[in-house]
Amino acid sequence: MTTDPTTKRRILTGDTPTGRLHLGHFVGSLENRIRLQDEYDCYFLLANMHAFTTRADKPDEIRQDTIEIVKDWLAAGIDPERATIVLQTEVPAIAELTWFFAMLVPFNRIMRNPTLKTEIESKGLGDTYSFGFPMYAVGQCADILAFRPDLVPVGVDQVAHIEVCREIARRFNQVYCRVDTHADDKDHEKLGGVFPIPEALVGRVGRLVGTDGKEKMSKSLNNAIFLSDTPKQVKKKINAIYPGQSRNPDEPGDPEINPVFDYADIFIKDESFVADLRERYRKGDNLGDGHVKAFVIEAVNELLEPMRERRAAFDKAGGDDVVIDIIRMGTQRANAVAEETLALAKERMGLGFGSRREMLGI
Repeated sequence: MTTDPTTKRRILTGDTPTGRLHLGHFVGSLENRIRLQDEYDCYFLLANMHAFTTRADKPDEIRQDTIEIVKDWLAAGIDPERATIVLQTEVPAIAELTWFFAMLVPFNRIMRNPTLKTEIESKGLGDTYSFGFPMYAVGQCADILAFRPDLVPVGVDQVAHIEVCREIARRFNQVYCRVDTHADDKDHEKLGGVFPIPEALVGRVGRLVGTDGKEKMSKSLNNAIFLSDTPKQVKKKINAIYPGQSRNPDEPGDPEINPVFDYADIFIKDESFVADLRERYRKGDNLGDGHVKAFVIEAVNELLEPMRERRAAFDKAGGDDVVIDIIRMGTQRANAVAEETLALAKERMGLGFGSRREMLGI
């Protein structure tokens, strides 16, 4: 039996729909979400508004990518009965909070965000990015704080975003709730602050190298193993990884420069078996790169096979229509929380002139 959600601490995290999810997403954040579904009151956000910051001319792609991400979540083990799936564009409180929060953080602070700088460089945006692109860094804070979570499971590259969020939460509480500037983060709510100061929860693998053996796994770099890949696709991609050296099976090798061993460490469950592989590889004990890859392929496919089965079951049950129903039901629940947050924030800001329903005359 799970605990009543109202008595649990809360989690908020999510993904921008830029394509299918891959193994890097899984070990970086997704497996944490699955693990914590019973322990926490979980909200998982589809940040489809943020997708428009770089693909505003491709709304149909964004819509389908949004659906595909939900399929990946469900296949991986996210249960919509235990976690709330939220569509960002249908939670109006997020947009309002984004505007208010933008007044609490200097523009140059946003532009110093190393993750933002990396995205501008990696996507080749130069100085042509839209006004909304840096704004999404503030919007991400609103995504989080609208649900007043305690924890935000993220990959290591998102920690800088969470720090901006923490700064904005502190600033709001200090300016509008009179929380002392020297107060400990953990005491903000107790002292009357609207927002808790959320903490980042980084996955067990901060950075999974892609199949190119060099860069972080990414769809845009064409070096990703997707959660929806077939066994044959997994085999082909892992077999293509360059081991960092040329050698015969009976020659000594260096597992420290072989990215395949990174995968072995992460995905093969038997640690003693991996340690033995490393030692044999190091000695040149009749262990070729193909042998190591075969073990990794087996381990990755063992992880992905239940996901393939769950995805097939959802597709058989109704596919996109089932996913859209799940999104609608979750977003309805999420709006109750976000509207409560917005009302609390506006009251503290002197903007509490009535509920949204009253103002809309409904």
